[in-house]
Parts: sequence; structure tokens; C-alpha cells
Amino acid sequence: MTNTNNLLAIIGGTGLGNLKNLEIIRHQVVNTPYGEPSAPLTFGLIGGSEVIFFARHGHSHRIPPHQINYRANLWALKEAGVSQIIAVAAVGGITPSVAPSVLCIPDQVIDYTYGREHTFFEGELESVTHIDFTYPYSESLRRELSHAAGLLSLDVVTGGVYGCTQGPRLESIAEVKRLERDGCDIVGMTGMPEASLARELGMDYAHLTVIANWAAGKNGDQVITMDEIDATLKDGMRKVRSLIQQVLEQRAVL
Repeated sequence: MTNTNNLLAIIGGTGLGNLKNLEIIRHQVVNTPYGEPSAPLTFGLIGGSEVIFFARHGHSHRIPPHQINYRANLWALKEAGVSQIIAVAAVGGITPSVAPSVLCIPDQVIDYTYGREHTFFEGELESVTHIDFTYPYSESLRRELSHAAGLLSLDVVTGGVYGCTQGPRLESIAEVKRLERDGCDIVGMTGMPEASLARELGMDYAHLTVIANWAAGKNGDQVITMDEIDATLKDGMRKVRSLIQQVLEQRAVL
């Protein structure tokens, strides 16, 4: 079993409401100073390694991106002993290399969200606290994901900029053009403040994203439909489950 000093959590987003290959041990409800998390924590084993699965949107996928209690979610994981997080998310592809059903492990992020509770460092503080966010994602976790993908011969883009928008609506063509001018390769709605809150709590965090569709205007005149997204996610999340299992099986033999 994995040393609890390196306890890993998998945060599941759209298309990943559970881990089918997870041998469930128990569920745990965690109370936090920031309110109720999206769901109970699910403790289990994959490939002999202990892991926690957490459903970002709730188990019935009922919480939209802008109403997720990110602070409660991250606090609950920290209280449970988590030190590392692989956050799975469905995103739109902007640049040519990130086509639908491809996996992407971004290395940078731009935050376009507003009105979200985005820090633990507020209120009656003894001093102002700043965190370094030069490199928002854990390089060691990113390498681990990339290595596992290579072993499975999965089509993975290692690197890229994640643009996080407010949601829950999808973007306009003009907004996607702005994102591309800003240097974004993919666009999603849940990447922030999740990544920065993990950094504030001292947890390693990496994003594993599935390209669910071309972003607006990137597929000719076609509009984006949920049927299209759902069909692509079925294949994409199959790859994600295989990749996560490979990561944990590697850890079990180390």
C-alpha cells in the first residue's frame, strides 16, 4: 500500500464521476471551516496503491463550475492526508495539436474567472501571505503521468496553457480568438482556483485534461453539442482510467 506521506487523490470532473477500477474501502464525509465539499471522499485501492477519489461536481454531477466550493474541497483532501492531486477535467481544444479525445498535461494556466472564493489567506490575518505560482503544476507529477502514457502508447500532449473561464456557458468564437492570442491551448472551467488553493495548502497538483471538443470556431461553422462532447468523453475517459491505473501500478512496485 502507498505510504500515506504520498497519498494521492484523483479529482474527477465532467465524464469521470467514478473510477470503475477502484476497489472501494470506505467513504468519508469531511466537515470544513469553508462549508460542505462537493461529495464524500472515496478511499480505495488501484493496482495495490491507496488512492482517494473525489467528484468535483458531486456524484450526480449537479454542481456547475462557478458554484463549486473549491476551498472546502481542497481543505477536505488536505485533512484526509492527501499530499498529491491528479485533477481530471474535460476541456475544449484551441490549437491544432489538441484535437478531440487527445489527452493534455498542461504546464501553465491563465485565470479568467471572477467572483470565486480563490484563497485561504484572507480575513483576520497576522500578516499578508503570498505563494509562488511561477510553475502552477507539479513537475514530478507531470513527468509521472507522461511516463505512464508512454508505457501505454497513449496520444498525450505534454505541455500547454490552460485557460480557465467562468462558465457554465461555453465560449463565443471571439472569446476563443482572444484566448488563442493570449497563448491558451485548451479552455476549461474548473482549473482555477483549484490549482492555486492546492499550492496554498502545500499539495502537489497536476492537471490531466481530456479534449472533449474543438473550442468555438475551431471546427468550421459547426456549433458545439453535448452529444458530441459526451461521445468524445467516453473514449477520452477510458484512456484516463487506463493512465491512472498505470500510474498507481508503477507506484505499487516502487
